[in-house]
Amino acid sequence: MSNFGVFDLRLVNPYEKAFREAVSAVGARPLLSKAAEFASVEEAVRDCSLVVGTTAIGNRELQHELYSLEDAAKNIRRKLSTGPVGVLFGSEKTGLSNAELSHCHWLLRIPTRQEHGSMNLGQAAAVCLYELARLIAAKQPPLPAPGANGGQSPASAGQLDRLASQLAEALRASGYLGQRTSAGKEEKLRRMVRRLKLSADDAEIWLGMLRQIGWKLGQQK
Repeated sequence: MSNFGVFDLRLVNPYEKAFREAVSAVGARPLLSKAAEFASVEEAVRDCSLVVGTTAIGNRELQHELYSLEDAAKNIRRKLSTGPVGVLFGSEKTGLSNAELSHCHWLLRIPTRQEHGSMNLGQAAAVCLYELARLIAAKQPPLPAPGANGGQSPASAGQLDRLASQLAEALRASGYLGQRTSAGKEEKLRRMVRRLKLSADDAEIWLGMLRQIGWKLGQQK
């Protein structure tokens, strides 16, 4: 990260021993000392206008759009002008879980040979950040974001998570969902809400409408 000018490191339940050892990394002590720790992915990406997950694919059945690293870097660069962007990396051994992926808008993949898709975490981050830094250094003029919402700021990940939770509550109150909604259905709702590409203002309007619907349904019981 420090090599390529990226300084906002966020860690979700880091392995303490490895993290302590990493603090001594040459030239990266200031970055690591300011790293923020979170208990969940949801908390870590709450303020991001775009969250991109990384995957080696493997035998996983993907539920998101998948971009090549080159195309992903171009899309990330577009979004950087509208708000913070989070690139999410998982464990080298298992990658990101379905629950973690449900907080992502879409995914990227580093092209590797099929027989060996897993990469060292530091190397994977360096490859992704190099591609992004290369585009920024080229000083290309900003490209219009696909499906741009009239110049309005995009909804943050936190807004979208609140919207998905409020929608689930309204659906439970209506009887459409059972009171014990499965984790898979919650993940599906989060992915569905992200595909709407709402602006921050529209997300707040939808939240208000869903709260009112939930309140009305609660009164009718």
